[in-house]
Amino acid sequence: MSGGVDSAVAAARAVEAGHEVVGVHLALSRMPGTLRTGSRGCCTIEDSMDAQRAATVIGIPYYVWDFSERFKLDVVDDFISEYSAGRTPNPCMRCNEKIKFAALLEKALALGFDAVCTGHYATIVEDADGRPELHRASAWAKDQSYVLGVLTEEQLRHTLFPLGDTPSKDLVRAEAAERGLSVAAKPDSYDICFIPDGDTRGWLADRVGAEPGEIVDRSGAVVGSHDGAHAYTVGQRRGLNLGVPAPDGRPRFVLEVKPRTNQLVVGPKAALAVAEIAGTRMSWAGPERSEGETFDCEVQIRAHADPVPATAVLMRGTEGTEWIVRPATPLDGVAPGQTAVVYDGTRVVGQFTIARTVSAVPVDA
Repeated sequence: MSGGVDSAVAAARAVEAGHEVVGVHLALSRMPGTLRTGSRGCCTIEDSMDAQRAATVIGIPYYVWDFSERFKLDVVDDFISEYSAGRTPNPCMRCNEKIKFAALLEKALALGFDAVCTGHYATIVEDADGRPELHRASAWAKDQSYVLGVLTEEQLRHTLFPLGDTPSKDLVRAEAAERGLSVAAKPDSYDICFIPDGDTRGWLADRVGAEPGEIVDRSGAVVGSHDGAHAYTVGQRRGLNLGVPAPDGRPRFVLEVKPRTNQLVVGPKAALAVAEIAGTRMSWAGPERSEGETFDCEVQIRAHADPVPATAVLMRGTEGTEWIVRPATPLDGVAPGQTAVVYDGTRVVGQFTIARTVSAVPVDA
């Protein structure tokens, strides 16, 4: 129970469905802020108190489990490491993968519980053989299957999503109000939970430093300078200190971050188009595909992006099996480190971390 409206209603529905329910709030920070700032961040002391009040109203036991050390190692330190390597990580994916559906589920099962129930918007259905499948929620605008793409088939067997079939968030809030839950009108959290002020650039600078470097174009010519490559991501336009204008006078965008040389590569917006993505660090939300088998799918590269029709294939590479996806239309502004979730209709097939991309626009174009 995060202290928000979704997990509170999910817990109440689980009780009504006949389950024996225990509310658990995850303490993910050793020094949590006392109060939230509007809708920024989560997992604060205030959130814990909101979760406890909701549990009291629902009539279930309530506990706080301290996962702060594992959260720091598996999520925060991973976030810093990925940025230091010039990649753009998704900490929410890592939290679901390592904390909510690994550490939490492992402890719950060890204590004799059957499943973890959350307020995520997604659905689990059984196929003809009784195997669980992860599908999109009925309300696509609120669908969270993307950030759940890291779940495995075995984890899905021990997971419940009571809100998956709810048509809208407004209905969840109305239900919370009817149940007398004080979080009914509480704003949704956003931004990175461990950077509640939203200043990712400053937060990273304090931890990895900020070393000035060159900004180059696709030919390698120096066109400007930066104060720290970690502060930039692929597709970024604002904040570039460019002393040499583009030949056509048009804006330039970050195309690549090179941590080894401490350089940013910039170019025209058209060069952000990506014809192929590939990566490892994969997982499957069901049966695995065979190497060399090409299959049609849809790929989604951000939590709120539209899925794009594509073809996918697993190929053996120098660093192991690699998942290669070629979209029917180029993807825009893809950065290594992002997560690609592969779908078959509404069903999640699996996911991988993007390690490399192939531009749809040649360097000399």
